[in-house]
Amino acid sequence: INIDGDLVIGGLFPIHEKGVGSEDCGKINEQRGIQRLEAMLFALDEINKDSSILPGVKLGAHILDTCSKDTYALEQSLDFVRASLTRVDGSEHICPDGSYAVHDDVPTAITGVIGGSYSDVSIQVLPSQEWHR
Repeated sequence: INIDGDLVIGGLFPIHEKGVGSEDCGKINEQRGIQRLEAMLFALDEINKDSSILPGVKLGAHILDTCSKDTYALEQSLDFVRASLTRVDGSEHICPDGSYAVHDDVPTAITGVIGGSYSDVSIQVLPSQEWHR
């Protein structure tokens, strides 16, 4: 799920259970995944509609499915790291004709991350999130 905003919060939720055999993802995880996803989306909506909480700032989200699996979660969380590393201020790069560089499809840097739900997921993901700060 991607929601545009001035500040984008990452979310890592076990939307699916672990897969069986070679499958990364299994069946939908309603209790631990969907409910927590819905709670985050509800909180973002409530904050964004109350102008007294963060005046002039809209919170967005980049939410990924961990499939309740540590290695899969790590792979997913690298999207957050890549976004932070590739975010470039175009005003710093001037083209030979004097114009400023235009960047299309540059991923949005993540301000913070909510999740993972399982400790083995958090253990895998935390070092990758610390690395890019």
